[in-house]
Amino acid sequence: MATPNLTLHHLQIGQGERIPWLLEELNLPYKLATYKRSPLLSPPELKALHPLGASPVLEDHTDALRPVKLAESGAITEYLIHKYGNGKLALAPEDKSFADYLYWFHFANATLQPALFRRAMLRGAIPNAESDMRYLGACDRVNRALAHLNDRLLKNDWLAGEEFTAADVMTGWCVTTMRMFAPIDLSAYEGILGWVKRFSGREAYRRAMAKCDPELDLEETTSARGPKVIELFVKAMAGKM
Repeated sequence: MATPNLTLHHLQIGQGERIPWLLEELNLPYKLATYKRSPLLSPPELKALHPLGASPVLEDHTDALRPVKLAESGAITEYLIHKYGNGKLALAPEDKSFADYLYWFHFANATLQPALFRRAMLRGAIPNAESDMRYLGACDRVNRALAHLNDRLLKNDWLAGEEFTAADVMTGWCVTTMRMFAPIDLSAYEGILGWVKRFSGREAYRRAMAKCDPELDLEETTSARGPKVIELFVKAMAGKM
């Protein structure tokens, strides 16, 4: 197989951090282009790469006759694992934990991440949100999702069970960097905190974060209390920009 010719476009302080982490875990060569938020969303040069202005964006020029440009972190993860990773970090259908792997792989983008953003948006958009049923309902959804995640990690070292997999890569950012948009105090979640300590100590994670977001303080993003919230995001949600 030809050496992969991959370029990853990454909007800093964003879910795209999953992909450098994955690439480091798979030990695949790649070029990294990073972009700062302008002022909150993607700058024009990143928006121009994809019809939806999405991030991350992976460009694969390994086959010069059939170049690939792909967005969506979940899709990119599956593409890299199966195209160049020989299935590493995924579980096969015959594996006893296959169903668990599939469930937790999709949990972040289908459940936890939307719930966190919905709560953050309602907090900003609704005056006196703490007494509003819409906001309280969103809080309940977040709390149930976190309790579900915590219960899983009190019983298992990794989301799929015994093995570290791409399910951990997909979900990790929700309880680390994402808290700069949607704060969570993890002090009461022993299972999640133990898991964060395990994955954030991995060499591949440390290498990836040093490359894609070198200005982040990993001691803060992986702590129980979490990092400071981006004030510009808070203002945007409150319509005060």
